[in-house]
Amino acid sequence: MGTMGKKIIEVDSIKLVQSLNSLFADEWLAYYQYWIGAKVVKGPMRTAVVAELDEHATDELRHAQMLSTRILQLGGKLIINPNDLSKLAGCKYLEPSDPHVKEILKQNIKGEQCAIEGYNKLIKEVAGKDFATYDMLLQILEDEIEHEDDLEAILEDIDLIK
Repeated sequence: MGTMGKKIIEVDSIKLVQSLNSLFADEWLAYYQYWIGAKVVKGPMRTAVVAELDEHATDELRHAQMLSTRILQLGGKLIINPNDLSKLAGCKYLEPSDPHVKEILKQNIKGEQCAIEGYNKLIKEVAGKDFATYDMLLQILEDEIEHEDDLEAILEDIDLIK
């Protein structure tokens, strides 16, 4: 990061990079959870659920890219060993052992709720102290809130099927 970019940040950049790497790990695990869920899901409205899971997987991968860019801008190091993703993630991977659409949706809703909490917490920590990170986190949070809403809406629709 450039001299002025470093000068205007009013947070501990080492601690911030650690927090961003935790979110980075979350995004990779979320990507995989959505991706694998789309492959194994079964049940009513399967086609709509697969489309939604695939779309969310793409978003999670984009979030990981955004986070990786910011981590590097801050002079941090990325998680390079995939075995470390689970260790460093704040939100845990939920194995889709039951492929029924309702179970897959519930697991992903839990994941989104965890992500919302994580992003909201870090946003509060950097507010007014690191505008670039704040803006990026806010963009991702908006997506995560939308994902939760999308998944809950599909779950409600499935519950209405008689």
